[in-house]
Amino acid sequence: VSQGFDVHRSTGVEHTILGAVGAKVVDTRDYRVVEGVKEVHRISEPYKLASRAFRPEGTVVEIGDVKVGGDEVIVMAGPCTIESFEFCDIVAERVKAAGAKIIRGGAFKPRTSPYSFQGHGEGGLKAIRKAADKHGLLVISEVMESSQLPLAQEYIDIIQIGARNMQNYGLLRDIGKANKPALLKRGMSATISDLLLAAEYIMSEGNQQVLLCERGIRTFETQTRNTLDISAIPVIHDLSHLPVIVDPNHAIGVREKVAPLARAAVAAGADGLLIEVHHDPDNAICDGAQSLKLEQFDELMQELKVIAGAVNRPISGQEAVKV
Repeated sequence: VSQGFDVHRSTGVEHTILGAVGAKVVDTRDYRVVEGVKEVHRISEPYKLASRAFRPEGTVVEIGDVKVGGDEVIVMAGPCTIESFEFCDIVAERVKAAGAKIIRGGAFKPRTSPYSFQGHGEGGLKAIRKAADKHGLLVISEVMESSQLPLAQEYIDIIQIGARNMQNYGLLRDIGKANKPALLKRGMSATISDLLLAAEYIMSEGNQQVLLCERGIRTFETQTRNTLDISAIPVIHDLSHLPVIVDPNHAIGVREKVAPLARAAVAAGADGLLIEVHHDPDNAICDGAQSLKLEQFDELMQELKVIAGAVNRPISGQEAVKV
């Protein structure tokens, strides 16, 4: 610290790693002779705190009794948009019964058109918080700007940063200071390095509770809303210690194709899924065409139980299956 570095501590099972982050060029030999220092390594990647070298054993983000990044594959499910408490109550009861531990739902909606529905704001957050508390679920919801963070602190357990805001560096820094778990979605045209550097903005402000979300990227393909980059899951796990969540709905954009992508994501090593579910998707305010019906979600959770068992992991809220 006296030499101008920001120092971040990572306490592992076998040893403690101190990450010294700063622009200063140093001779690592100067630090090898310091008492208590076993070895010194220079992290060559531009993302220092998000790098696997900083925390080799991997990060487990703990929110209450839910652990994301551990053995269990955590499922987050709910509507694209919060419509009412009664609506949230119906969905929360069913997704909890199926095994989900976190309910998702948007109160602030980043829409391409300024004339599209923009969400119910604080009223929506109150509705989803009430439903979540009733059914013993955590809440994940998106914020679009720093002015919404006080509401996030009050109602949300995990702050979602949408694909359009992945490089909104002011917002990322403020979320880093908020010190509340954050799910960072990969931008539509972002590389994996771009995603990890965006995470670095949050972590550099002191918030180490970051989840990375693969939600599909834009390619030349026109048959799907986006293209899910399945290969990003093992690649990110190799490069970073942060948990990887997959959003299959936004990747494919078609209800009937969500389940195959969800199964593939779990097989590829995803630490969790973020799934859109609606009790009446044909009449949904937003993204009904890509939202699963409740019975489809129930069926998917049973399928995921088998898939997760094949890779020696239990699925959210269910006993592990030995294959």
